Amino acid sequence: MDSFLGYHSEWNLGSPGGWDYQRMTQEIAKVVWQRLNEMTDVGVTLNFDHPFLYPVEGFSRMLVDAHRQREGTQPGVVAVVAEEETLSDVTENINLADRLDRIEGIRGVLAAPHHFELKDGRTCFQGEPVSLIFMDFNNDVLLRLHRQHDLSPVLKAVRDNRVINPRGTEPINVKSMFEVFTGPLAGNFTAETQARTPWTRRFFERQTTGPRGEAVADLVAWTREHWNDLVLKPERGYSGKGVRVGEVNPDRDEAIALALQKGHYIVQARVPLGIWAEEIPELDADRQGIWLARRQTDFRCLLGPGEVFGFLGRYGNIPTNVGSGGGVQPIGVLNAGLEVREAVDRINRAVLDLDYRHAAELQEMQNELALQKKFTYLLGPIKIALRPRIVTTDQLNALEKYCFAMWKDCLTLETMWLAGELDEYIDIEEEELEIARMQPWAGGASIFAADGLFGFGAELEGV
Repeated sequence: MDSFLGYHSEWNLGSPGGWDYQRMTQEIAKVVWQRLNEMTDVGVTLNFDHPFLYPVEGFSRMLVDAHRQREGTQPGVVAVVAEEETLSDVTENINLADRLDRIEGIRGVLAAPHHFELKDGRTCFQGEPVSLIFMDFNNDVLLRLHRQHDLSPVLKAVRDNRVINPRGTEPINVKSMFEVFTGPLAGNFTAETQARTPWTRRFFERQTTGPRGEAVADLVAWTREHWNDLVLKPERGYSGKGVRVGEVNPDRDEAIALALQKGHYIVQARVPLGIWAEEIPELDADRQGIWLARRQTDFRCLLGPGEVFGFLGRYGNIPTNVGSGGGVQPIGVLNAGLEVREAVDRINRAVLDLDYRHAAELQEMQNELALQKKFTYLLGPIKIALRPRIVTTDQLNALEKYCFAMWKDCLTLETMWLAGELDEYIDIEEEELEIARMQPWAGGASIFAADGLFGFGAELEGV
């Protein structure tokens, strides 16, 4: 299998996370994988060190390059900026600031947005001019915090094009953009993006067309009738909050009422659950046994200008977001000569055939390594799947082409927005749009994410 099945569920062009979680997951997984192979002959060779499995490397390199493009050989402050209450809890932000601080000529700092000041017309941190800010939240949060504090120094950095991601991505960083890819304007975009985008419409009482081009006289009534095949989610949101999935959330009236009450929702075709589900060995401590659990998987693609940074594997229930209690999954690149499904079956059998004490040893080793690395999120320790997600080199090449198509289509989206062609799809308050207009993106330094509901050959039957 040289490609992959499935669709992206959403894009994040504002402040995607997860770029350091895969590195930590891979480092833990290598130790656990070695121990598993000491316990039993798995019969599968995996590469845990492919560059795409360490996206933080390319991301941090991009930040350093952006700093040097602005400052040349001069030293400078590169700040990781997050909401104050998260500064001590979000490990990947802490790690990024530390990583940057170890680079010669750069002072990496972690700060809240109100920790900056203006000095001689320049945004500064503790008296030092700031070269670059990576901002771990979107414009709506920036505006809310600006109303609580005077964030003029941060807004000056926006005007000076010193904030990554550029604030100008915000108007195209809404899920209503997927209607653009699946509606009358779809011809402006690559065939790859069109093929990977589930049918999407902004959700309110309206006439439109359905997934097969059929006429829909009343989208709300049509959604109620076809609920099992659909998903409702906020146009702007995170961690799966407010998402309702047909079949998984059977109360269609509650889902529709929530969407209409909150407003600014989209309705999407539900990606078949079997495409993005796999069986993963898990331990049952109460019964002292090992069993195969059906888990949904998620494959986040992280990319920047002219480069794919890498991927993040997640798993859990629905949604798979870590902020909603999901976990992460190691990724192993399979050597040629073995199909993905056979490799997965061999690994699953190897774990299932272990004595429970040995399997528990693996999980305990995994947990101890995670604690050592402070591998946590806001809800506490992050869960890690015992079996890696398996992909092939050919599939990584196909994913790279997919990512480049996404980048190209984001440039098209921005051009169309600036030309006023997308105004009806964007419902953002004017003060936020003012911030966006301060710093157009134009393909500059940034990190984008696409969350893929993909199958690589081990998806469940019945797809």
